[in-house]
Amino acid sequence: MTAAQSLIAFAVAAGLLTLTPGLDTALVLRTAAAEGGRRASAVAVGIGLGCLAWGAAAAFGAGALLVASHAAYTILKWAGAAYLVWLGVNLLRKPRAAFDTGAGEPPPSGGLAAALARGFWNNLLNPKVGVFYVSFLPQFIPAGASPAAFGLLLASMHVAMGLTWAGGLILATAPIARALRRPGVVRWLDRVTGGVFVAFGVRIALERR
Repeated sequence: MTAAQSLIAFAVAAGLLTLTPGLDTALVLRTAAAEGGRRASAVAVGIGLGCLAWGAAAAFGAGALLVASHAAYTILKWAGAAYLVWLGVNLLRKPRAAFDTGAGEPPPSGGLAAALARGFWNNLLNPKVGVFYVSFLPQFIPAGASPAAFGLLLASMHVAMGLTWAGGLILATAPIARALRRPGVVRWLDRVTGGVFVAFGVRIALERR
């Protein structure tokens, strides 16, 4: 892939990942409903910083693998492709009917700094986020590009998407929370995302670097 193709492909995949509700979505919605928009914004920034930390680890790790061993990078490529296909197949086979936003739970104590730290550690200590970044991000680094620089660019794109989406969640907490509890909405998102992930995984497996 060229740099432009990599950016477009990553934007599509990362955009779907951002829109598909998960732990981060629940945390932002819960905080917005129980503690207000300012703390929810701090949580979203913390989540973004956690993504950036995982993205930096994946980008520099991919660069080190490329320098150290082509065979090691090939193993990473196949592991990433297998993970994407596995993730996609699971979403296609068992899409969720609805999504629990955690509304009604008592809010934790603390100010803006505590909310930011909550978002950061929630993301950084989530092993699913780590596995996804380490296996997913390097696959979109085109041949000839600096793995560290391009990987950080991709991670920054994902963070920007996440912050934009979080802003929309905060502004429309009640209607979005209602929509995510509606049978069929999350199921549809899961199936679309699953299909895209399977397609990307197959493409990555067949692509020659």
